[in-house]
Amino acid sequence: MDHLDRLESTSIHILREAYANFKSLCMLWSIGKDSTVMLWLAKKAFLGHVPIPLVHIDTSYKIPEMIEYRDRLTKEWNLDMVYGMNHEALKASETFPAGNTDRLTCCKMLKSEALRNTLSGRWPRHRFNHNLGKYEIDKNAEPFTGVIVGVRSDEEGSRSKERYFSPRDRENDWDIADQPPELWNHYKTDFAPGTHVRIHPLLDWTELNIWEYIERENIPTVSLYYNQGDGKRYRSLGCAPCTNPIESEARNVSEVIEELRSGQLSNIAERSGRAQDSEDGGGLESLRRDGYM
Repeated sequence: MDHLDRLESTSIHILREAYANFKSLCMLWSIGKDSTVMLWLAKKAFLGHVPIPLVHIDTSYKIPEMIEYRDRLTKEWNLDMVYGMNHEALKASETFPAGNTDRLTCCKMLKSEALRNTLSGRWPRHRFNHNLGKYEIDKNAEPFTGVIVGVRSDEEGSRSKERYFSPRDRENDWDIADQPPELWNHYKTDFAPGTHVRIHPLLDWTELNIWEYIERENIPTVSLYYNQGDGKRYRSLGCAPCTNPIESEARNVSEVIEELRSGQLSNIAERSGRAQDSEDGGGLESLRRDGYM
């Protein structure tokens, strides 16, 4: 068993623990490489069928290739796909691209608030109907209290403070100083009824591990991750107005892996192209305390 095998085995174990212990469970899918690897692991954990609804928070400012990719895989992999969004803020143009707020407030409105109210069922959810081939309003407003998220410890500072099973309060707020210990891979999965719990199967993975696994398993990814001929590629995907590509000649998965192994990016933060991080003091902790993914 090699290192990727061990990472895969641990993540699959956590996914199965989550499925066995949380009745109202969903998995967040950002469309990026990490949560897509997590989705692939879920396919493996449950013998090809993902029995957990996927939730995407659509800000309406995602790069169009991301939405096309989401809906293509939803059909091809027969996924139970749900998306939510902050219709009120968009309708009122209370967004950074509209010039009516700053980036952090925009993130809180379009991502954190949308996520909180989508998970709770207070705001409408849109669920893909495979018979009709389109999204429709979901009649099920039951709250999701167990939420699987594809964050990695090495991605940025606040994520290194997470647990595999991390409780939030009823409003998704995160108390970093009040988390259960996880010693010798003993996970706490018994929480008071109604507790909102984030589950993180990918905490031990690195950016390089993710790309090596994508190559080994031949997992489809968004073309934005690769240089299309202009000497640039996205290293981290987000909203179009606030996400910038990096200088890179990597045109495919193998070249991305070589780029990471060579150390060319060792002094550049993975999320350096995400403008909201710099406005949050160089990290995401204040956003994540309020429920950001």
